[in-house]
Order: sequence, then structure tokens, then C-alpha cells
Amino acid sequence: MSTRLRNLLLGLAVTLILISTSFALLQKSAPVEVSPQAEPSAPPEVSTSSLPVSPQKIIGASVAGRAIESYTFGTGDKTVLMVGGIHGGYEWNSILLAYEFIDALEAGTLPIPPSLRVVIVPNLNPDGLFAATGLVGRFARTDITDNGMHQTGVGRFNQNAVDLNRNFDCKWQSKSSWRSKVVSAGSAPFSEPESAALKKLVEETEPIAALFWHSQANAVYASECEAGVLPATLAIMNLYATAGNYDAVPVFTAYPITGDAEGWLASLNIPAITIELQSRTDTEWPRNLKGVTAVLEYLQ
Repeated sequence: MSTRLRNLLLGLAVTLILISTSFALLQKSAPVEVSPQAEPSAPPEVSTSSLPVSPQKIIGASVAGRAIESYTFGTGDKTVLMVGGIHGGYEWNSILLAYEFIDALEAGTLPIPPSLRVVIVPNLNPDGLFAATGLVGRFARTDITDNGMHQTGVGRFNQNAVDLNRNFDCKWQSKSSWRSKVVSAGSAPFSEPESAALKKLVEETEPIAALFWHSQANAVYASECEAGVLPATLAIMNLYATAGNYDAVPVFTAYPITGDAEGWLASLNIPAITIELQSRTDTEWPRNLKGVTAVLEYLQ
């Protein structure tokens, strides 16, 4: 090989080496593009529609600050309201009966028609229960000792000495009657926190009917205000009385009553009945279960 050709090939090899080295250096120094990482996805929203919801709700407090509770069952758009203990410990079996219905609804042994919702206030007068028995909340029949409350009326009134079933806005007067006694009805309709709590609950739930448990007269009474007894009230009165084997009394005439809760509901065009249990110590569960079932079936 001639010297000229050898030099030419050597130069070409050196050129190739330089080009290769430069390319490698360029690759090494060039910024490396990194694919951006995807933003971490937000945790999926958890639907609460299928989560268990407690039926219990505090709707107010008594004069002494004791809780007034309601329990709601069913998913229908029509509400049936049930109330016990408006006269506290004086009618403690009405409170026990309300809790028996709560227990049955919690256990699913009392079916509710799909169109209905049941709201129960087991004790509207917790101060009255405490004054008569020293008890609060749920209790058993064996917890009660009769200390003369049935004769003296101990526990009938709230802590302001107001008869709550005279503190509602139907023919209200500051003084009303209970049997032969004059009782305080408060300073104005709904002046007491207990009746105000029930008023708010009624406004929120807009019940199509209401049942109030009392004792003792062995009868179911219709309600009325200025416009008289509503036809729907007579219907549910007769249904409950027939099913539960109670007397049906369309008009209460034993003594004048003003400011009662049932009459106030009647003034709002809401049929309401008063179930007076036969005794002051028994809940008469089978009879009242039949009465409530008949009314729910009718109202669905």
C-alpha cells in the first residue's frame, strides 16, 4: 500500500472515531425526558345511602335539660306520629308502651307499609318521669314503685308545674282543668320547651295522623278544635278501638279541656286520637299492637 493511501485511510478512521465519540458525548449530556407521573387519583366517594342510620334523634330538652328523643322507622313519604309520656311518670305505662313499639320496629317484627314512616316520641315529659320515679330513659316495669303518684298526680306536670297537655294552641287559656283541679297551662301556647319541641317535630315531619297514649280510661278518644271532629279522626278512632277492644268516644265531655296537643293537631287538619289505656301499670301490648297495625294498614 502506498504511503498516500495509508495516510488517507488513517485520516478517515480518525474522523470516524471523532464523530462516534462526539455522538456519544451528546447522548450523555442531553437531558433525559421523563414521562410525567399521573396525579394520584382521589379516593372514590363512599355512598352513604346504604350505610346504617340510627333512628334515634334528640328533638329538644326539658326544663331541667333532660333529652327528649324521637325514633324514626320506615322510608315512606307519609309520616304517622306516636307520642307517649306527655304526663310523665304519672302515666309511665304509656312510656313503656312507646318503647315496646320502638323495640318491635327495631327488631322488624312490626311491618311498616312501604308508603309510611313512623315517628315515635316515647316520653315528651322526662322531668315528670324523673319526679315520680327517679328514672330517666328506658326502664323496666319492675323499676317502678308506686309511691302514691296515681292519687296525687306526682309526675304529671313538667318542672315548671305546667300540664303539658294544656300548653298547645287550641282554645288555650292560662288556667285549665284536670278532673276537678285547676292546672297551669303555661304563660302562652308552647311556652314550655317540651311542647315547643313537639311543635317543631310536627312542622318538620308533617304527619298525616297522630296517636297519643295516656292512661287510664279504657277508651280511644277523637280530637277536635274550633272546626269540630275531622272525619278522618273518627275513622282511625273506630279502627283502633275496634282492633284493640277499647271503647270509642267521639267527644270528650267529662270536663272542659283547653290547649291539648290532639286538639292543636286537629286545628292543623291532622287527625289525632288519644288512647287511654285501661290500667296505669300495664301496657296492654296485644291490644295496642292490633290497634296500631289496623291504623297503619288504613293509612298506607
